[in-house]
Amino acid sequence: MIASEPAAVATAAPAKPTTKPACPNFSSGPCKKHPGYDLALALGDAPLGRSHRSAAGMAKITEALEMTHKLLGIPDGYRVAIVPGSDTGAIEMAMWSMLGPLPVDVCYWESFGKGWLDDIVKQLRLDVPVEAITADYGQLPDLTKTSGDHDIVFTWNGTTSGVKCVDGAEWIADDRKGLTICDATSAVFAMDMPWEKLDVTTYSWQKVLGGEAAHGMLILSPRAVARLESYVPPWPLPKVFRMTKGGKLDEKLFKGAVINTVSMLCVEDYIDALLWVEFSGGLAPILERSRANLAALEAFVDRNEWAHFLASDPASRSNTSVCLVLDTDKDKVKAMVKLLADEGVAYDIGSYRDAPAGLRIWCGATVDAADVAALAEWIEWAYATLA
Repeated sequence: MIASEPAAVATAAPAKPTTKPACPNFSSGPCKKHPGYDLALALGDAPLGRSHRSAAGMAKITEALEMTHKLLGIPDGYRVAIVPGSDTGAIEMAMWSMLGPLPVDVCYWESFGKGWLDDIVKQLRLDVPVEAITADYGQLPDLTKTSGDHDIVFTWNGTTSGVKCVDGAEWIADDRKGLTICDATSAVFAMDMPWEKLDVTTYSWQKVLGGEAAHGMLILSPRAVARLESYVPPWPLPKVFRMTKGGKLDEKLFKGAVINTVSMLCVEDYIDALLWVEFSGGLAPILERSRANLAALEAFVDRNEWAHFLASDPASRSNTSVCLVLDTDKDKVKAMVKLLADEGVAYDIGSYRDAPAGLRIWCGATVDAADVAALAEWIEWAYATLA
């Protein structure tokens, strides 16, 4: 007598979770406001209706610059400025003002880094060699292929791929001749930045600190200042890109003056975020909050064989813009994203339009680990519900 095959046992779908994240905002930009944020309290001291050139306006801008320098541990001699156009404006300002005298290595592994290469090749059209050092989404290119004799343009964290540079940046030579120009918008205030390796660093308020959009931050090393004072690009520079006067750095831009009018409301909001960092104990606890958020998603992936990090190497796995791919088709992923939004559980967590289909969950410091853990349970429910 032949034994019959055992009947398949159906796996019960998980029950619908009863606990939702206290805040469903997991967008990768603009990002969630810091815990305890209160609109009236945060902005009550903003000098509205006052000129940014007034004593009150310049005092606020100066306060923002000085707090940034202090809280990030930026070395003495480095300059910090607020510039137009968010992170994009800041990095474009640097590229248009400084590239040209040396060959350029452009490292990219996601859409924004690719955009900087396109601008360099198609818009600047440099008369020097430009080398692209690339990798697919989820991978980090071989950054040791860069040359210390070249200028290097790269993102520290791939916001749309969830892949970051490995801590320490040992591939950047201490005795380099060229400049390193780093788009660090989704890394600053979430990852250790090796300032001695970075000559130009850019970021925007709307990312890790959950600030408002439209303004960029530009951090220059003494080597970057020397380039500005020794090199004049052969092309015209728009006013919003100009950082020198009479062949010298315009120091006023780094002491409270700005190239064009800033929103004093946004400056006040940024100061509020910086005060949150200060009251939280400084940079170290803020970095740890982001790492704890990543750990919550690592636990989720460990217990679900159908979920995977897009970043294949844990050493280069982002702890801010965490990208996941799921064992399903893109239509189901899209349906999951909509279902979670309709439930009021998570907003704006679909992957970037050029990235592989999946989820992109912001885990920067303003997000609470308990909310990430709660979201993970809802993702498990949504995946099973739509199976």
